Parts: sequence; structure tokens; C-alpha cells
Amino acid sequence: MNNQKLFSVLNITDNKTLKEFAKRTNIRVPKLRYYNENSIFPHSEDLEKILEEADLSEIEFRIKMGVIDSNILDLISNNSKQISEIIQKDFNNEKEQSHSAFQPKFETKLGKLYQEDSLELIKSLPKQSVDLIFADPPFNLDKNYESKMNDKLSKEEYKKWTEEWILGCIDLLKEGGAFFLWNLPSWNTYSAEVLSKYLNFRHWIAVDIKYSLPIANRLYPAHYSLLYYVKGEKPNTFKQERIPLEICKKCGADIKDYGGYKNKLNPKGLSLPDVWKDVSPVRHKKYKTRDSNQLPVNLLERVISMSSKEGDTVFDPFGGSGTSYIVSEILNRNWIGGEIGPIDSIKERFKDIDFHREQIYKIQSKKNTLFTDEMRQIREKNEHWLPVDEEVDDKDKEEKNSSTQVDIFSIS
Repeated sequence: MNNQKLFSVLNITDNKTLKEFAKRTNIRVPKLRYYNENSIFPHSEDLEKILEEADLSEIEFRIKMGVIDSNILDLISNNSKQISEIIQKDFNNEKEQSHSAFQPKFETKLGKLYQEDSLELIKSLPKQSVDLIFADPPFNLDKNYESKMNDKLSKEEYKKWTEEWILGCIDLLKEGGAFFLWNLPSWNTYSAEVLSKYLNFRHWIAVDIKYSLPIANRLYPAHYSLLYYVKGEKPNTFKQERIPLEICKKCGADIKDYGGYKNKLNPKGLSLPDVWKDVSPVRHKKYKTRDSNQLPVNLLERVISMSSKEGDTVFDPFGGSGTSYIVSEILNRNWIGGEIGPIDSIKERFKDIDFHREQIYKIQSKKNTLFTDEMRQIREKNEHWLPVDEEVDDKDKEEKNSSTQVDIFSIS
């Protein structure tokens, strides 16, 4: 039996002891499994039955389960001297462990790629040496990765592993540095709880990507979560990005009627919202370099361009197909990467770096403008409105933009 926190606390080691416990407490086996597998704290009558059978007080049970509310935290804080004296020795032993210095398996002009376990690599790197962290960890969905890693941990094991690598990454981040974490919303609810204790929350970015089919008795899972945090009060780098107006791809007409506000829209485009609809999954063999999911280039181009500058250091502990590394190289960022599995596909991508450079050039040519060249041609052909180019110098244009032009999102 794959024991998780609850069964471990209750000394339930197999189906026999589970059934015996269920019989003694009159709590059904499926319900006990539900509490255990989903890390749900038992409630009401079930809690009372469990405490009585296990001969535990509620506060002892909560501490063993790691479910500590504000009242218990206050009690711990008020008795911190006595508690610290009890655990100080074990705490020091854990902190004083030495960590190996690794050698990169692949290097470029700007980057170093290590073929190591992410936790060990994180512990080996200098503290406060990284400007931007982008992490796309395994989602614990029992997928077959090229690395043959275990992608089916228990919920408690996955949460503990996640907390460990996140805390390690926080130590690597410079003051003012940015931390982006890509995962399923269900997992990022736990990650956010860890991150919010040490970093400053900026955004929960919903990336509209429909990888999977609808699930019965559930809402259609249509977005991925991208958490954005910074270390300290404000980011060292944040470059406001703007996107084109949304139009019909066939006829060029406006998706929304903006009426008399059209001439007030900023010519550089609309402010980037925290819902990204222009990121598509990589499926075409021309762009896909491995069997597992691969992050789109425009996602990493946006994150890296928005939150770092040339010469900064980007760290991605879960290399995967190496998208963050190739984009960092092209955008003149130093980069450090880790991948426990094969790295041949990453090395091959760098041999074809000009292809990716052209991708990024096309991506950048279509942002920070209200209409791309392609959009203008469609709208001109179908006689839709376009802004009139005014002959004014840059200073006058900037003053006009700041005083009179608005973003689409402020128009009701």
C-alpha cells in the first residue's frame, strides 16, 4: 500500500489494517482512502472517531498531519524557545549537509546545461545568483518521460518534493528577481501557498491552452496556470508588453465594437492581460523535438523579455526540450539549466538555432503594435477602420498617448 500522511499517522500499512480501522471507527474504507489520497483533513464526526481510536488530541493530530491553522501557529510562536531547543540539532544537521559541484554536460557562449537531479543541482548553485527563474516541473500525471523518472508520486510526496525545490530556488534568486512557475492549477494552489510566504505575488496568469478532452462531471479544463512572483517589493525588470487588437482572421472585422473610442486606442497595442489566449500547444513536427509536451517558444519569449534584460541570468531546473535555454540564448541572456534525462534533443536544437531565431523574430514583429502588417492588409481590403498615421515627432506622440489614449480593457 502506498502510504500517505493520514495512513502513516494512523499506522495503516495494508488493506487488512485499513479494513480493521474502518470497522472500529465505522468510517467506510472508500472515505478513508479519499481522506488519505487527497490529503484532506477529516471533519466533524469522522475526526472525532479517528482521534478516539488513535488516542490523539486534535492539536497533536493536526501537527502530525501538517495541517496548522493560525491559532496553532500562534501557540508555536509563543512557545518557540522550547520547541526550537527540541528540534535544533536535527535542523542544524540538515542545513550543514555538503553538496557536490557538478560539471556541465553541454555549454554555449551564454549557457550551461547540467544533466543532474534538479534538487541536487539547485543546492549546488551560488545563493542570490539568478535574475529570473522559470520552472516547468513534471505534473505528476504518471507520464512516461525520457528520463524514466517517477511521475506518479503520492500527493503528499509530490507536495513535499515541490516545496523542497521551490525553497531552493528562492535562495538562488536575487533581490528583485522574478519567479515563474508553470503547472496545472490544482498543483499551483499548493505552490502558491509556499511561494507567498517568501516572495511577493504579482500575477496568476491563466494560459488558455486546451490540451485534453472534456472530463465528465467537471468543467472543461481549458487553461494552465503560470504563477508570477518577485523577490522583494518590486521587480528589477518589468517591460510592459502590448498585443494587437483582436480581429476576425478571415474578414478583419473587430471582434468587439469600440465605437467612438477607436481613435483613442494606443497605437502600440493593448496592455497584456493576465489571461493569455495566444499561446498554442506545440504539435507540428516542424517545431516539436520530443514525444513529451513541449513549451511554445512565444510563451518563453514573452516571460524572458518581460522580466529580464540582456546579460541577466535565467535558471530553469527542468530542461525538458530546452525551450527556455534556446530563447535565453537568442535574447542574449545567460542561462543555467538542468535535465535529469537525455539531453541530445536539446543539443540538436542549438544546432538549428537560426530556425528558432527566425521564430522569435516573427513573434516580436507581431507585438507592441495595434495592427500587424497582415492585419492591416486584411482590414484595408475589407474597408475596416485603421488609425491615421499623424506626422508628429516622437515626444509629441508619447505625450498624446499618455494623456488621451486608452486601453481596450478600460472600455465597458
